[in-house]
Amino acid sequence: MARNKGAKGQESRARLLAAAAEQFAGLGFYETKISSIVAQAGLTQPSFYLYFESKEAVFEELVGHFRSRLQELARSSRLEAGLQPGEVNARVLGVLETLFRFFTEDPHLTRIGLFQAPEAVSIKAELAALIRDNLLEEQRSGYFRSTLDMDVVAQCFVGTIERLTFAYLSEGSGSPEQLAAQVVELFMRGMLPGE
Repeated sequence: MARNKGAKGQESRARLLAAAAEQFAGLGFYETKISSIVAQAGLTQPSFYLYFESKEAVFEELVGHFRSRLQELARSSRLEAGLQPGEVNARVLGVLETLFRFFTEDPHLTRIGLFQAPEAVSIKAELAALIRDNLLEEQRSGYFRSTLDMDVVAQCFVGTIERLTFAYLSEGSGSPEQLAAQVVELFMRGMLPGE
């Protein structure tokens, strides 16, 4: 019996988080009311307070979840040593597709964590630092030119990812695969016509 109660509690908490993410993404933090979160979740205000102390607490949990998942993705995206030259583009493409898919899996959470949260600037700075660290190691492995400033490259990647997520993914007008292919084409091959 306690097991069902626990499962039901987890389900209620998950419904509150999903409703809160949608409300915050659509209305912003200040315009979102606890009453609208619980109404969308099909629960009561007292049930909200069983799981969260305040509107701030649920918002912080959503941002924290986004931040930790993004950090995990960035840390796991480093190209391993020993790749053949032809494999590098394919691996970079796969990393970018995974990142763009993450942003489309929960567009409400992405809107909150990447654009709305007061911590959004620091989240993007952390992402740039993780990408830079990966790029420096990959540069040492010989995958990229030694003359490139990988801090600049990382900032370019983050700016590109942020803008494409806002302009295409959040509008539903591009797929992770299409966007990743364009980014790889630009960063790995450049804009000059082939020879």
